[in-house]
Amino acid sequence: MTFKTLNRKCACLTDKVKNCVKQPPCPKQVAPLSESCRSGRLKICKVTGDRKLCARMASLGVYPGEVVELLCPENGSQCLLKLQGATLSLDSNTTRNIMVTEV
Repeated sequence: MTFKTLNRKCACLTDKVKNCVKQPPCPKQVAPLSESCRSGRLKICKVTGDRKLCARMASLGVYPGEVVELLCPENGSQCLLKLQGATLSLDSNTTRNIMVTEV
């Protein structure tokens, strides 16, 4: 497989990672996901952290602008997110880097 072929196949993920860096403005109060104290629908405003974390979140479908459902909010521990039919379990370090606002 040549680099050009690989680059064409990975272009979709590359665009999604770039979108992770380009963060749309959020008009409401923004807080880390780890500080959300009640379950319900939330909008992801931005993903902070290093490039590796941003790429990991992009591969899982966690993008700015996505609406997710927080299933079990426990401050400081793992939380479950329902996103596009899938359920993700995220650790506390990751949830501190996902900024959300209420829908």
